[in-house]
Amino acid sequence: MTEELVKFLKARLDEEADLARRCDGDGCGGWSAHGDTVDFCQVDLPCFHPTIAQHVALHDPARVLREIEAKRRILARHAHSPWPHHDVQDLAFPYIDHPDFPAQAENSAA
Repeated sequence: MTEELVKFLKARLDEEADLARRCDGDGCGGWSAHGDTVDFCQVDLPCFHPTIAQHVALHDPARVLREIEAKRRILARHAHSPWPHHDVQDLAFPYIDHPDFPAQAENSAA
């Protein structure tokens, strides 16, 4: 179960990193929110509720990539720990509704 969960987590992190890189192809840096508008470097997208605009801006590609790197370091630290390790289960928990989530891990993540 543990190897399957780690493999699952690495695949999700790879997917998220790829998406973040594609969202920031020109390397323009952080996104920001101004009222109901999210500033995506050279383009403003208006008509968001201000709270949603802030939420979107908070998840700019650079921040997402830093978060993914932190999660990868956590996985690496526990590579030789007794399994299943609670930190790995916690990292997997946000993906519990993913169709490929390991069934055995679902019982221990709840």
